[in-house]
Amino acid sequence: MYSSKKKAAVLVIFLIITDAAAFFLTFFPHMREKGQKCFYDIGKDREKEKDIMKVFEPFKLGNLELKNRMVVSAMVTNYCSPDGNATEKFIAYHEHKARGGWGLIITEDYAVTPTAGGFVRLPGLWEDGQIESHRELTERVHRAGGKIAAQIYHAGRETSSAVTGVQPVAPSPVKEPSMPETPRELTVEEIHELVEQFGDCARRAREAGFDAVEVHGAHGYLVGAFASPFSNKRSDEYGGTIRNRARFAMEIIRNIKKKCGEDYPVLYRMSAVEYVPGGLEIEESKVIARLVEEAGADCIHCSQGVYASTHTIIPPAVFPRAGYVENAAQIKQAVKIPVIAVGRINDVEIAESVLESGKADLVTMARASLADPDMPNKVKEGRADEVIRCIGCLQGCAGENGKGNCVRCLVNPLTGMEDEYDLSPVQSPKQVLVIGGGVSGCEAAIAAAMKGHKVTLIEKTGRLGGQWIPASVPIGKSEFTSFIYWQKKMLEKLHVQVLLNTEADRELIRLYEPDTLILATGSRPFIPPVKGTDQDFVTNAHDILLGKREAGDNVVVVGGGLVGAETADMLGGQCSQVSIIEMLPQIMKDGEPSPAKYMKERFRANGVKIYTSTKLTEVGDHCVIAEREGESFTIENVDTVIIAVGVRSDRSLLDHVEDLSCKIMKVGDANGVKNGYLGIREGFEAGLNA
Repeated sequence: MYSSKKKAAVLVIFLIITDAAAFFLTFFPHMREKGQKCFYDIGKDREKEKDIMKVFEPFKLGNLELKNRMVVSAMVTNYCSPDGNATEKFIAYHEHKARGGWGLIITEDYAVTPTAGGFVRLPGLWEDGQIESHRELTERVHRAGGKIAAQIYHAGRETSSAVTGVQPVAPSPVKEPSMPETPRELTVEEIHELVEQFGDCARRAREAGFDAVEVHGAHGYLVGAFASPFSNKRSDEYGGTIRNRARFAMEIIRNIKKKCGEDYPVLYRMSAVEYVPGGLEIEESKVIARLVEEAGADCIHCSQGVYASTHTIIPPAVFPRAGYVENAAQIKQAVKIPVIAVGRINDVEIAESVLESGKADLVTMARASLADPDMPNKVKEGRADEVIRCIGCLQGCAGENGKGNCVRCLVNPLTGMEDEYDLSPVQSPKQVLVIGGGVSGCEAAIAAAMKGHKVTLIEKTGRLGGQWIPASVPIGKSEFTSFIYWQKKMLEKLHVQVLLNTEADRELIRLYEPDTLILATGSRPFIPPVKGTDQDFVTNAHDILLGKREAGDNVVVVGGGLVGAETADMLGGQCSQVSIIEMLPQIMKDGEPSPAKYMKERFRANGVKIYTSTKLTEVGDHCVIAEREGESFTIENVDTVIIAVGVRSDRSLLDHVEDLSCKIMKVGDANGVKNGYLGIREGFEAGLNA
């Protein structure tokens, strides 16, 4: 038994500990939530251990043991140096995914020769001197609990001399429709040399610590170009028959096995269907799959498309989720080795459904890993509501790649900035006041709260989301709402005080005495000073999308930018006639090519009339008068005119608070009109630097 003194001492110690804990959780309330959740989930996981989801089942790929069936497929990042070496940004990006719990990470396009790349800043293993930097990559991924494979490739005809400095090469001198140059036909001797170079690249990958390699035989790159009748017109041993066309791939796989060992896993990525006239179809691809299996491949990664059908390679949000899984299912029936499915699998539940159906053994979730590198761990720990979901927008990933920039993500500003952003809590928390509950303002509030600041967000309407609410209405954009949902959940978890239906003014702001004021007041639709635009049948796109106004049967949309085109697209199937008037020579100049392609197809199907290089001159008595190439014309019997010529920053509050003593920051459209990708990024950075 304790003495009275000992009991008192124990009590004092206990009170000190509990008081310290209470102090910590008071000032960092988000940690309280995390702690509670952690304890709850551990118990829940133990209860359901026997009922584990299929995505989290361990899997053996050859002799490579994976902790789950969730794979990150290769994506061009443009993070490496021009000489092919790994940079800190490249390493940190993959390291984060490893910490996030993915079963296997496949890196992008390791060039097998100095002139093999289709992008300037790709990784390379064409010489031994490159091994060291990539060894640091694999070591850090392994320490983070991940497994990593190097995708090795040659771009073939899907590059240009502007990138490589030399004329592109291919099985045959046939120009890829989307590329600027006709390639040079490879000789048999050059083919043999390339086989050796692929094998040497794989050997270096193994020496660098990669757990496997993936031979890139998809998307029209050199290996896939040999396999496809779309690009291979040879009549020697590397052309003509299916086996001959597959010979290059088979020789590469055998050479890798010879140089790396039979037990070294080799994946083969293929485009099962190329979606171009004269391209690969599923039956030929089933034969090719069996042939590469015969050569020693340990797995088939089933993709689709070539550059001429690039919208199929990275399908936009309008395309069904897991829409290409049936191709993988057919390949799986043809081979005995595992098959990986890919294509708009952006949700764990979708991935689980694919695996449960038996149509694939593993799933790749590339863009989903950009949106949330921590997705596997979050779901496994019961934190699925914290997962940031890919919305299929293509703005930060394919959109930035297409401009030659580093890959980013619209819904996750941390992507690609793992080595630059500091997320550690501040030592001296501030009072941060955010005005405006659009996605930029919400992102600023979340980031500031993550840093440990006390944050209040004020929104004048009754809901959060701002312009993303109407943005989610058009065809193929409903997944945008998942981001609004995520932001609302994070605001709750981080204990941000949210005031809805509250108009912020100078006096209210002064009452809060903020150290930092973040203005995210957004923008307002712009109505051009054109005669007749003040009539009752004239409205703006936002009011149509939000259901505040109803369109008639004969509609004219003024403005063919993204908002105008999407509004016309939605109405195309609802109204008798829809017309678009656009001053520029083309519509959707600010949109991504893939969704634009699908939208134009719906325009043709629905009879939407498009007038480009056309200026609105007047809205008359239920008619629209416009000018094209110096000539005036009239669209008659118009019952609805929708103005979609852009927005203007809302500065109504800024002009009244500029003299306040606190730090003032502007984000989103309040800081100049911009797209969602830039607005969210701007809000995030403002919150971190509050």
